[in-house]
Amino acid sequence: MAIRNIRELGDASLRKICKPVKEINQRTLDLIDDMFDTMYEANGVGLAAPQVGILKRIFVIDCGDEEGNLVPMVFINPEILDKDGMQVDFEGCLSVPGKSGKVPRAMTVKVRAFDENMEEFEMEAEGLLARCIQHEYDHLDGIVYVDKVEGEIYDNSELYGEEEN
Repeated sequence: MAIRNIRELGDASLRKICKPVKEINQRTLDLIDDMFDTMYEANGVGLAAPQVGILKRIFVIDCGDEEGNLVPMVFINPEILDKDGMQVDFEGCLSVPGKSGKVPRAMTVKVRAFDENMEEFEMEAEGLLARCIQHEYDHLDGIVYVDKVEGEIYDNSELYGEEEN
C-alpha cells in the first residue's frame, strides 16, 4: 500500500472524462488499496481515481456508520440510476484543500456499480452517503464541486475555526 499524491484544482487530470474499467488486475487492486490509504491519510470520506492522476472510472468512499466504524466501499464503472429529493450543504474536496462551499445534491440516489471483484451491485443511499456518491461520480466526468457551488467558496478556517483548516 502507498500514499499517492492528490491532484489539486488546476491539474488537467481533474477535468478529463475517465475511461471504464474493463478488467480487474493486480494494478487495479493496488490502485484501490492505495486510494483507501490516501483517502484515510488525508482524512477524507471519498476519493476518485482522477484525483490521484488515474483516468479510470473508480472511486472509493467511507462515510463510516453511526458507531464510528469504517465502512469502505468501492465503486467501479458506476451509473447513477435515479435521484430524488434535494439537499444543500457544505462540501469540501481533497483536491481543493482548505475550502468549502454549499452544493445542491439529490437527497437519495440509486447507483449500480461493480466492486473490486467485478461483481455488480445496486444500492440506494441517502443523506451524506448520497452526497459522497454524487461528488465522487462527478469527478469521473471531469466535474469538481466548485463548479456547482451556490454562493461563495469559503476558507474552512472561516467556517470551522483554525483547527479544521
